[in-house]
Amino acid sequence: MGGEGETLGGRGCFCKKVQRGIGDFFSVRLSQSQEADRLAEMQKRIVVLFGDGVEEIELVAPVDLLRRAGVDVVLASLMDRKKVKTRGGLMLEADVLANEVAWIDFDALMLPGGPGVAAMRASGVAASVAIDFFQAGKCIAAICAAPLILKDAGILQTVRHTAHASTIAELPDAELGEKVIVADQIITSRGAGTALDFGFAIVEHLCGKAVRQRIETDVMFV
Repeated sequence: MGGEGETLGGRGCFCKKVQRGIGDFFSVRLSQSQEADRLAEMQKRIVVLFGDGVEEIELVAPVDLLRRAGVDVVLASLMDRKKVKTRGGLMLEADVLANEVAWIDFDALMLPGGPGVAAMRASGVAASVAIDFFQAGKCIAAICAAPLILKDAGILQTVRHTAHASTIAELPDAELGEKVIVADQIITSRGAGTALDFGFAIVEHLCGKAVRQRIETDVMFV
């Protein structure tokens, strides 16, 4: 009986160890899941709004840097199709159509420039979206001729900004000597030649200076 008792006791001990092991396993899995949820909540999201005639450098360069920074970037087409023809004749495919976007889900709005800005202004959609982001205190980044959309939205009246030289008639206060201007939540830049500077400014605004510096090193910008 003593031997049997010892055996039963040993089994009981073994079962407790197994139970503890299973408990530890699920505890680790749960903590990993919670951490994943926490990181997902922390991840910044930016929507890029554009249409035919977009300047491809001003679109692709900042998007590349933002994705390197871990930002969730969604490309939204203002056309009635996802495939968009750039200024240089390239065909790019957006992730979604603009009318499918839940704007409230994003932390920032990016507006690339190019000849397509004229049609973006005419539609009024981009300006309306910009107003919503501005009123919500969210980041808005516009480059080249796209600051004209912010003008239409009534956002640039008291905000320092820069833009492409071709906009000076409508944006007489644009500081053309500046590659990028960050004025609180508004980021503006001059054009294709400053697309990387523009992208890095958005990265720093959303993710912090340390992330910007890491990516600058990675792509040998410095």
